[in-house]
Amino acid sequence: MKNENIRKSGTAMDGTESEWMAILENEVEANQYAARCLTVCAGVGAVSWLLNLIGIFIIPANIMNIGMPVTILFFLIPTLICKATGGKPFWVKYAVTLCGIISIFILSAAMPKHGVLAWAVPLALSCHYYSKKLTCITLAASWLLFSASIYLGMYFGEGDLNLLITEPDITKRVITSQMLYEATLFFVIPRALILLGISSICMTVAGRTRRLLEKQIRDSEEQKRISTELDVATRIQADMLPCIFPAFPERSEFDIYATMNPAKEVGGDFYDFFMVDETHLAIVVADVSGKGVPAALFMVIGKTLIKDHTKPNIDLGDVFTEVNHLLCESNNEGLFITAFEGVLNLVTGEFRFVNAGHEMPFIAKSGGSYEAYKLRPGFVLAGMEGMKYQSGCIQLAPGDRIFQYTDGVTEATNAAQELYGMERLTNILVRNADKPPAELLPAVKADIDAFVDGAPQFDDITMLCVKYLKAMDRV
Repeated sequence: MKNENIRKSGTAMDGTESEWMAILENEVEANQYAARCLTVCAGVGAVSWLLNLIGIFIIPANIMNIGMPVTILFFLIPTLICKATGGKPFWVKYAVTLCGIISIFILSAAMPKHGVLAWAVPLALSCHYYSKKLTCITLAASWLLFSASIYLGMYFGEGDLNLLITEPDITKRVITSQMLYEATLFFVIPRALILLGISSICMTVAGRTRRLLEKQIRDSEEQKRISTELDVATRIQADMLPCIFPAFPERSEFDIYATMNPAKEVGGDFYDFFMVDETHLAIVVADVSGKGVPAALFMVIGKTLIKDHTKPNIDLGDVFTEVNHLLCESNNEGLFITAFEGVLNLVTGEFRFVNAGHEMPFIAKSGGSYEAYKLRPGFVLAGMEGMKYQSGCIQLAPGDRIFQYTDGVTEATNAAQELYGMERLTNILVRNADKPPAELLPAVKADIDAFVDGAPQFDDITMLCVKYLKAMDRV
């Protein structure tokens, strides 16, 4: 039934179903719009009738009193049809257009001198249906009835002295074949050609508007497809990051928690944590330059390479040196990664780390507050071939905590273009120093949200916190 209605409506069948439905929806709106326009025309006619009755106009009263009520009636019929049907049946547009043509025909026959310009009304209304077929039908009907109105006006209408060159009184008119010939040659044909010119403009506008509508629909469908794929990518990316907490419920030596809030559907930040072996826990926090899908794809590569090359007894500096070499080989887009990786020896508390242009971590000693640990960052990963990276070492004791993050935290911006900054981050960490990782990170995020106060998020926000609980028995 849906396709049958589309066929009956004259809608082209070479588009998608969405395009067909959009055209049908537009036809309903166009019916309502055309009905309102004709109602306005009825009001204009009523005012003209009233002005004629009080002598402002000088159209013969008998012609005005007969022609104008019928014209107004046909102007109002489309509104009644739309109210009764909702403007949805396929035939409504033809009925609305026909009523408009008949109204103008009566007006033009009764008042040839004043009704010529009114013939543009049906053609203008037909534009709103974006249908070349309907505009052609309107043009043909307008041609026919316009020509007829000229001849009828000579016999029964107001009387155009340019046509008649005689007594304007209907009862005293004498219409000769020469007058009919001249009316055809000098009035019907020229005005019909003008009507044709107007119709060509109307058809051009209607066709162009329809193509724009169809393009908009196709673009909308493409946008929906992309949005759906990005939603899938978002879920895939989220599944790639460790997101089940507690992460290692069987391990009593440490507590770890991490979050990542992308600025777009997919982000360039990532975190990771994994057991290198039974006695070593690795943590990674990194930030890929750029945003969106390219950064997310590069993130997958970087995350995989770092994890694959982090092995027991391999220095972290060597890990980043090799990862940098591999990333530079396949970096046609010119992206780079700032990254921080650390490996905690669960037996000795030794925390070895390497920093490739990333933020300085915060460290809190047992019972103390968080303080930024100033270290010398190396160069970013994938930024330059041949880079050598050096690892560092910190000695942790049970109860010590490490908080690491990406620049989306400190560079979160409010509506006044103020940055969240290191000072605010330090303050919120100090105020919540006694909280375990799973409570600390939400507290920091809540403070960031309160600061930005609804301003758009321009960068991914990633945080990780690990607490060394106790030394592991030697294996």
